[in-house]
Amino acid sequence: MPRNATNKLLHKAKKSKSDEFYTQYIDIQKEIESYLAYNADVFRDKVVYCNCDDPFESNFFRYFVLNFKRIGLKKLITTSYKPSPVANTKLELFSDYAPPKTSKGRPKVTANKFIINEVGDIDGDGEFSLKDVALQLKRNKNNEWSPLINDGDFRSDESINLLKQSDIVVTNPPFSLFPEFIKQLIDHDKKFLIIGNINAITYKEVFPLIKSNKVWLGTGMGRWISGFIVPENYDLYGTEARIDEEGNRIVATNNCLWLTNIDHGKRHQPLPLMSMSDNIKFSSHKNIKGKGYRKYDNFDAIEVPYTDAIPSDYDGVMGVPITFLDKYNPDQFEILGCSYDYGRPDGWNKNINMSVSINGENIYKRILIKHKRNGG
Repeated sequence: MPRNATNKLLHKAKKSKSDEFYTQYIDIQKEIESYLAYNADVFRDKVVYCNCDDPFESNFFRYFVLNFKRIGLKKLITTSYKPSPVANTKLELFSDYAPPKTSKGRPKVTANKFIINEVGDIDGDGEFSLKDVALQLKRNKNNEWSPLINDGDFRSDESINLLKQSDIVVTNPPFSLFPEFIKQLIDHDKKFLIIGNINAITYKEVFPLIKSNKVWLGTGMGRWISGFIVPENYDLYGTEARIDEEGNRIVATNNCLWLTNIDHGKRHQPLPLMSMSDNIKFSSHKNIKGKGYRKYDNFDAIEVPYTDAIPSDYDGVMGVPITFLDKYNPDQFEILGCSYDYGRPDGWNKNINMSVSINGENIYKRILIKHKRNGG
């Protein structure tokens, strides 16, 4: 999908507060399994909260409930953020089962809450499936299925009370509310694994956390995330947008990533590098090979336009693309800042000198890094 089409779609979503991008099961499975491969007990005896996921349609709910016993969950809490046009129409997790009726005089149901404490073969067919979950919920046997009093907004008292009961939040939060969402997680000291737009890296609520190694990228970004399910009223931009065999409308994007504070093996893999002289001699990039590295006008640092062109033997400050963070190993590099804040006495300011420049030419957002030597 062309980047300009992706940016157009996500910018349109942020501007209009159209946040209904539903994560596909395969993308959730790929990401979570990589954490389990690094630490098989990462979810064991934990309460997982999916707080922006309508249980009827959420593939986060589907993954965690189907793998509840295997990964050792203590409890799964799932709440819908708001009514959705695809609920009970596309994923159809519980299409044969109506939700519990509210008592007379109660407000109209606009959001649901599922609390799963146990799973098992309820219908006696010899295997555990979503049908068993639906039956168990319908009978309210050790699990809970009930309407939320309010609309399920993650900022509501009702949702915050559920957040306080949880250990790990795993979800696809509204892109337009991403700064507020991550701030809430940090304020409540929660572990989390969430999806965001790649530009979230440079938000003032996010980048300082990355810089201080309190938050980092997950294992997948860009085309590792195969696309999002969107409602009927969303435009299908780009050549990679499609309708799958189940009728789901899929928007593919190379502009999203997973963000987390849960450890995984990828962030401990050292990035293989060549020396500066070897890069100048042998680099596959035409603007490096035979030309060397340029210095910025407004930062005392060299421009490294590609992550694989970081010189192994340069001890000064280097400006690298924000996609470097997908390869960032905190044992190998130190993050000093970004082009929004580095060396600026007034701190973070997106509107002043927001780009580094070379010979008066603005360069796109950069992360400022340097090598760690001798462990420090």
